[in-house]
Amino acid sequence: MRTTGIVLAAGAGTRFGGPKGLALSRDGVPWVQSAVGMLRASGARDVVVVVGAEADAVAALVPAGAVVVHAADWAEGMAASLRAGLAAAADLLPDAVVVTLVDTPDAPPSAVRRVVGALGPEPANGLAQAVYRGRPGHPVAIGSAHLTAVAAALVGDRGARSYLVAHGAAEVECGDLWSGADVDEPVRGLPDRS
Repeated sequence: MRTTGIVLAAGAGTRFGGPKGLALSRDGVPWVQSAVGMLRASGARDVVVVVGAEADAVAALVPAGAVVVHAADWAEGMAASLRAGLAAAADLLPDAVVVTLVDTPDAPPSAVRRVVGALGPEPANGLAQAVYRGRPGHPVAIGSAHLTAVAAALVGDRGARSYLVAHGAAEVECGDLWSGADVDEPVRGLPDRS
């Protein structure tokens, strides 16, 4: 199965103190680099990184070979960023896409593999979302047959959850693999660019 990963890294990170696409781990590794590496390690053939706030600075941290897409309307919310990512991913003709957030630097490749595995025997028609002790989170896997409809259903600062629920997405427990928590407080924070 051919999968394309999408990293959403376009937000301004107002609670975080700056764009999370610029954040670094304790050992100085950019979160965006970790997200791309995690998706590649999970088996994603291609990876798309959606940038918005401080787009050029975030794009400069994206590893070679990943596709960088600028969501011009990123300030409208997560829906705009996800739409841009889905459109770019669709051009790569995957059987399915896997969406993750840049602010989940601890997400393991095993969670992606488990969620993708839940798409079933016809992955292009499948939908699956990781849950953590029953609480929905990331990664999310979307079969290619759903890409246009998911993009059309996206509104405001919400992702695809309502579409996933309405279309019976498989909920895949991944709490045994990691916490599923996104990071809202700086670990090391943003690089000093003064």
